[in-house]
Amino acid sequence: MSTFLGVLRKRVLAPPLASVGFAERGFPVTHTDATARLEAVPQAVVCGFEWAVEGASLWEIERRLALVEPEQRGFAYEGATMGYTILDAMPGGGRDRTRALLEGPGRPHIFLTYIGIGFAMARLPRPLWKNVLPELTGVAHHPVMSWLAVDGYGFDRAYFDTDKWIGEQAEPEPYPWAGRPEYFARAFDQGVGRALWFIHGGNPDAVAAAVGRFAEHRRADLWSGVGLAATFAGGADQHGLGRLRQGAGEYFDELALGVVFAVKARTYAGHIPTHTHLAAGVLTDLTVQDAQNLADSTEQADGDDGPQPPYELWRERIRAEFRPEAHLRAS
Repeated sequence: MSTFLGVLRKRVLAPPLASVGFAERGFPVTHTDATARLEAVPQAVVCGFEWAVEGASLWEIERRLALVEPEQRGFAYEGATMGYTILDAMPGGGRDRTRALLEGPGRPHIFLTYIGIGFAMARLPRPLWKNVLPELTGVAHHPVMSWLAVDGYGFDRAYFDTDKWIGEQAEPEPYPWAGRPEYFARAFDQGVGRALWFIHGGNPDAVAAAVGRFAEHRRADLWSGVGLAATFAGGADQHGLGRLRQGAGEYFDELALGVVFAVKARTYAGHIPTHTHLAAGVLTDLTVQDAQNLADSTEQADGDDGPQPPYELWRERIRAEFRPEAHLRAS
């Protein structure tokens, strides 16, 4: 049950559902059934956040989130992780809620729960960041995929402070996440790319134009974020996805990388919506099973303890499969 303090926290910290909508944020989106489905994503995040920041028990959180439709449930887990992370970071808050969530019912959604930690980072002072990632036991992809927390931070900043991070194309100050401050801005941009898909309501031409306005050295990571969002969240039909693939141009391998990661996250969570099957086929010419196999076969390799984060090395092995030389090897 929620306490008075929990209700007060929710009133102070949780944004109203309307405030995360496209019209309220001033995004150039025409309302359609497809954009309504996209708009439901941040709303699901808010619901999960409200339940968690009230201080609901893990037992109650799990049962509330089970009521969210499977397609949106991972996003609600993002919000719940965000709420628990903020509670744990507060003075005297302890650091057990987030760990219990990620090791427990949030485990199938580990890719998205990392993103929820990033949402919390956007609301916490940097000195507290050193404690937001819990040490997890027996959880696959930890800590390699924890860079998705930085991705989530980038998404949040682009979505809620669009003028600065999209209009002015500001770049974040480095932070030694996983001991790699030099990679922080790249992971941040992957989240900004995801945000561009939502900000433009899945309009492929507008998204491609928005990426093209960024400095060239940032476009690759932006495109991988676009591919992930288009595949995981949906929002475009077959024609629109074809336009997106065409718009990616020389960054096709980055777009495809995002698709493969999205498929990996969806299959790991155990629910694969129709739009994910469609995006995998149109954007990469792969079935969902083929994309999952590619993600699995490239996950680990010798030398992953080198200067690049293992996360980026995994990404590079996937990208390499979509370059022209890979097709020459296969022929």
